[in-house]
Amino acid sequence: MSSMLGELAMPIETDRFSLRLPESQDDRALFAIFSDPVVMKYWNTPPWQGLHDATAFIESCRQALESNETLTYVILERKTKQLIGKCMLFAYDGESKRAEIGFGVAKPYWGKGVIQEVGEALIQFGFNTLGLRRIEAEIDPDNVGSANALSRLGFTQEGLLRARWEVNGVVSDSALYGRLVTDSH
Repeated sequence: MSSMLGELAMPIETDRFSLRLPESQDDRALFAIFSDPVVMKYWNTPPWQGLHDATAFIESCRQALESNETLTYVILERKTKQLIGKCMLFAYDGESKRAEIGFGVAKPYWGKGVIQEVGEALIQFGFNTLGLRRIEAEIDPDNVGSANALSRLGFTQEGLLRARWEVNGVVSDSALYGRLVTDSH
């Protein structure tokens, strides 16, 4: 079964990073990042508990691509080929020409412009290759780093959903952001 996302998915190169689809050998590197409670602090899921979580994630990425729902890339440093995170366009709706964007980057790479560089490349891919009209993001409003990154990427905060998530007994709100293809950036 082929999907539009699967047919259009291609590696993306930026000055410092390469984006490609996840592969089975990425499991250990992904687990090292997403088992870190600091990295997962503002996610709507708990930190990964074992390598099986990484393996399941890689398989779910393949299935979501086949079902035309999500395009997930791993982020690699071009010089070292080190896997440093993931980014995705998910909740893809071809008819409405919209998707949500998400990122997860290893803590040593925070504050180094990774999301800015990779994010803009993924946004342009969404607008120019997938034909999206709108890209959305949802974050915990306490996640100031992500809010600043979204603002630098040209997103506008459009709303707040109160008490939206509960993870491990912690209830949190969601700030909603959007960027349109017609927005100047």
